[in-house]
Amino acid sequence: MSVSEIFGSLVFNDSVMKERLPHDTYKALKKTIEVGKSLDLTVANIVANAMKDWAVSKGATHFTHWFQPMTGVTAEKHDSFISPIGDSSVIMEFSGKELIKGEPDASSFPSGGLRATFEARGYTAWDPTSYAFIKDRTLCIPTVFYSYGGQSLDKKTPLLRSMECINEQALRILRLFGNDTAKRVITTVGAEQEYFLVDQELFNKRKDLVFTGRTLFGAKPPKGQEMHDHYFGAIRPRVSKFMKELDEELWKLGVLAKTEHNESAPAQHELAPIFSNTNIATDHNQLTMQMLKNVAERHGMTCLLHEKPFAGVNGSGKHNNWALATNTGMNLLEPGKSPHENAQFLLFLCAVIKAVDEYQDLLRLSIASAGNDYRLGSNEAPPAIISIFLGDELTEILEAIDSGSAYDNKEKLEMEIGVHVLPHFPRDTTDRNRTSPFAFTGNKFEFRMLGSSLSISGPNIILNTTVAEELEQFADILENAEDFTSELNSLIRKTIHEHKRIIFNGNGYDNAWVEEAERRGLLNLRTTPEALERYVDDKNIALFTKHKIFTKEEIYSRRDILYDAYNKTNSVEALTMIDMAKKDIIPAIIKYQRRLAELIKTKKELEIMSEPESTILSRLSVLCSDIYNKTAELEETVNQSKEITEPQDLSFYYKDSILPVMHSLRASVDEAELLIGRDYWPFPTYGDLLFSV
Repeated sequence: MSVSEIFGSLVFNDSVMKERLPHDTYKALKKTIEVGKSLDLTVANIVANAMKDWAVSKGATHFTHWFQPMTGVTAEKHDSFISPIGDSSVIMEFSGKELIKGEPDASSFPSGGLRATFEARGYTAWDPTSYAFIKDRTLCIPTVFYSYGGQSLDKKTPLLRSMECINEQALRILRLFGNDTAKRVITTVGAEQEYFLVDQELFNKRKDLVFTGRTLFGAKPPKGQEMHDHYFGAIRPRVSKFMKELDEELWKLGVLAKTEHNESAPAQHELAPIFSNTNIATDHNQLTMQMLKNVAERHGMTCLLHEKPFAGVNGSGKHNNWALATNTGMNLLEPGKSPHENAQFLLFLCAVIKAVDEYQDLLRLSIASAGNDYRLGSNEAPPAIISIFLGDELTEILEAIDSGSAYDNKEKLEMEIGVHVLPHFPRDTTDRNRTSPFAFTGNKFEFRMLGSSLSISGPNIILNTTVAEELEQFADILENAEDFTSELNSLIRKTIHEHKRIIFNGNGYDNAWVEEAERRGLLNLRTTPEALERYVDDKNIALFTKHKIFTKEEIYSRRDILYDAYNKTNSVEALTMIDMAKKDIIPAIIKYQRRLAELIKTKKELEIMSEPESTILSRLSVLCSDIYNKTAELEETVNQSKEITEPQDLSFYYKDSILPVMHSLRASVDEAELLIGRDYWPFPTYGDLLFSV
């Protein structure tokens, strides 16, 4: 089959709905999707029956409400379509009630205290703005997930709220510029996904990879990514076959998989899709991560989505390309050529600049995780300091506006916005600056801090909500202006002047930037515990509750869920290190020491010099004692953590007390690995893992 034939073949999309639904039913469903009108149960029954018939024709036997709980992965409970008739036969049925609402057990999903232990009931509700699809012979219906008390327990509900919020405020701005044709403003996202592929057989021999997704020990191989020969290099046949099947599986699900290539580190790769609206892009990225793992297994490989699976080589991130567009196709972050377009672009640009400056903390904590802490600022990812890269030309334009001077672009032009033409701003006039966390790249912003395993919903909730807040402030001012043009000029100039500190086009890896950022008053929240503290700051609670994204209770619950995830991640890693050291590494060192001692004894009896063996044995003896003592120290430190009851306090205890011991233990083990014969080391090495595929 051709790509055009398979694309979306497993999706109950608009063309399928047109074909299978009565015209009136189709119109009612489209109205629900476009304006949020509630769906009558009679209409829902017709949709459900058509959806079932279509799914069964594609080989589906079950349906599930597919949702995104606070675990960061997706969840599903499968029910078959069968319904008994008579004594010995069945029919395939699916009702509107089953389509619209489900009732999975919520007791084991994170709630951050929103749900009492005895309140096991949770509900799923159909999200008709994201198409149903078939996966593994099951009809998957995208849904929201909420508690018995009505609180949001998922990542989709607040995302949808934030999208509605920015739509409302952006439309107010467009109306001020005389745009009456746009009926809706959506945020669009293209999420570039990085990942590693390792041989499955080798993966299964590493406890740390199996239990934690990253290597807790591992000496650097003789060759890593120093030669840069893997980046954009020829794709190996085994990986090429994997990518071919991956593309086909994603295309069937309507995922716009576009670009694939080798990344910087050995065994590292990237997949990039075409933009789609943020809700669908989020669903598609979750499907992409799941499909990466499923397809890799079929090819005898394991896909690693951890942010830092290997020390000493680049980790994996996820670039969130974010833009604003109308339903008529206008990109609101496109600079444009006319005075009208220039002024509108500058106002939306200023809203983003102001949002990023005022809510640096929220952007930072939106990507915070134990895994991402190992990646940020390591010459492979942006630093923990939030800043905006605009490029030289656009920055000079804003500086000219701020100072009230002319911008020299071959011709001298006064910067009276909306009266004189803003010089045409061509895309990509400067480098993208990969050290910047938040870069303007022509007609969109690229948020580059996300870790590879992260759901993109969190960062986009923050972007949508914070920009909506600034657009609302702008609209409130401009709607009451006596002289719109004068007020607009003043507002843009004032915003640039007050928030230009967040603009930085230089090298984010340079230590001088850390000092400069501090002078500017920018935040440097280096670790997850430091970032998560800011979640419940008064200004952040005010933001979320004002726009009805979260209740105050939901904000605290999400903070505690993130603390809990950080603590549990570090706990599992610490316990895995202890297990590996005690059961595998120390016995391996002792076994090799015994072999060396026997060899030294034999050489002495033959009166042969044994200086190399003696030197290695001596050093291994020191290291073995060191590893034993550090393992005991780590075990004791972990045991002491059980006395700490507050999640926030526990997270700082892990950061300040447990992680340093883990790093020290790793250093000793990695040195020992380099001294021990290959046949004696109990695990596949970095060289094995990185170059096996």
